Amino acid sequence: MNILEKIIEVKRKLLSIKRSQFPIDYLEKSRYFNRETYSLSRKISKKSIGIIAEFKRESPSKGLLNNYNLPVEKVIIGYKKAGVIGISILTDLTYFKGKEQDLIKTRKIVQLPLLYKDIIIDEYQVLLAKAIGSDIILLIAEVLSKKKIRTLIQTAKSLGLEVLMELHSERELYKMNEELIMIGVNNRDLRSFSINIESSIELSKRITEKFKISESGIYDPYQITFLHKKGFNSFLIGENFMRTEDPGKSCEHLIKKINDNQ
Repeated sequence: MNILEKIIEVKRKLLSIKRSQFPIDYLEKSRYFNRETYSLSRKISKKSIGIIAEFKRESPSKGLLNNYNLPVEKVIIGYKKAGVIGISILTDLTYFKGKEQDLIKTRKIVQLPLLYKDIIIDEYQVLLAKAIGSDIILLIAEVLSKKKIRTLIQTAKSLGLEVLMELHSERELYKMNEELIMIGVNNRDLRSFSINIESSIELSKRITEKFKISESGIYDPYQITFLHKKGFNSFLIGENFMRTEDPGKSCEHLIKKINDNQ
């Protein structure tokens, strides 16, 4: 069993518990459930190169990313100051030490599109994402059937949420559909966790008329400029920022360098 399969197995068990603790009627009473969401796709369309910064404590392959025990509020305020177009919050607890409370805290302090980043396998998670203040959900093509993806997209749209679908290989292209306008191409293989940007570039050539977001393994402005020329509109970056003492300042420096290079 690979890392991804282990994550999904644990996720199914935890979802059963969470559903009993926080049933759907409870989620629907949340202060955020009926709020109007912020559009990430609109932000992308207005920016030549946009950075989506991620708050991420840990990863299965790298372990603890930040030894400074930074509060989420400090990091998020730094990202906002840096000029990001959106913020991704990793909420998986078991493998990433993420917390839904991190997204709730973020929602209270920024008026930016927030991506609920988790391994989504069930419609309940889409409702949960809306209830805690999310604007976008992530769907990982590798873990979902084409039919399930369409169902989850329809659930998200009914709640006013946008969808970012993440691809890792050409074998997942058939799962795309006309309702998707944002496609993430992950440079990291979810089975081996190795990084290969060249394979992502080849994959991106098969994606047309979509906003393309490059994810994982991005760390310098020259890399970003290169990928932008290959058709990527935005870049989701987490580890590169979170490994530093001041993620917000690191993000600010990167965005400045990108702007200087344009």
